[in-house]
Amino acid sequence: MRLTFLGSAAALADPDRAQTAILIELDSGAKYLVDCGEGATRNMLKADVNPADVGTVFLTHLHMDHIIGLPYHILTGWIFGRRAAPQVYGPPGTADFLRHALEGGAYDVDIRARGAYPMRQRNMAAVRPQVTEITAGVIHDDGALRVTALPVRHIPEDICMCYGFRLEAEGKVIALSSDTAPCDNVGRLAQDADLLIHECTFPQSFIDHRARTGVGTFNHTTPTQVGEIARDAGAKRLVATHFGHFDTVNPALKRAATAHMPVDLCGPHLIDEVARDIRKAFHGPLYLAHDLMRIDL
Repeated sequence: MRLTFLGSAAALADPDRAQTAILIELDSGAKYLVDCGEGATRNMLKADVNPADVGTVFLTHLHMDHIIGLPYHILTGWIFGRRAAPQVYGPPGTADFLRHALEGGAYDVDIRARGAYPMRQRNMAAVRPQVTEITAGVIHDDGALRVTALPVRHIPEDICMCYGFRLEAEGKVIALSSDTAPCDNVGRLAQDADLLIHECTFPQSFIDHRARTGVGTFNHTTPTQVGEIARDAGAKRLVATHFGHFDTVNPALKRAATAHMPVDLCGPHLIDEVARDIRKAFHGPLYLAHDLMRIDL
């Protein structure tokens, strides 16, 4: 099994990182995608993977940096010759999102125009995803991959549920926190996992800034807390990801992000600070995600 981080950033446009997306490839050749932010499909091609071969997608929640690339991924798979309908698993609201995005929605003109040609007519199923709106428990088991979902603490549940996942395949366990403040369910998902993939959106000072200013959700996990969660769960390896642009040196991004975070503190040095804070509690193998990083299990 191998994992490729197709995107390692949070919600802002970032010249150095695509938004969050993780490709999982089994030894059998089966391929799955967890979240699909902007840039996911482009980086899939950089990783030498045909988007048409990735037909099963799991969405943790409906924040745009986790889903904005999904219509593009579906349309690209259609153009690249995917035959079967994509299988999409996500929280309540997923079907409505895709209904408004594809036929009869935002890309209806594109689909009708391209669908006028025989080549495209032969695989119209590829733009008609089969959506399963998930609740807590086992949400998928195809004999190769078993996925369990539990709710985590990110945005108010009356707006959208947010789920973390436990993925079991080929004798390995991968836990994925999604975006969340520390909560018991992440520990349950990560118990004795071979790999824990945990959001690490902001250093503590940035979370404090967002709480103080009310600019956006501050329901995220600090690096120190990430290390403690991995240690307490007995995770064998840890990936910190979903970085909230705190390491950027891009002047345009810093100007645009002034209202979102203390940009005067931004810079690559914060990656070292994040690692040091995680290491206060977790001493196993640690990876700090970057786009196209690959991990073999």
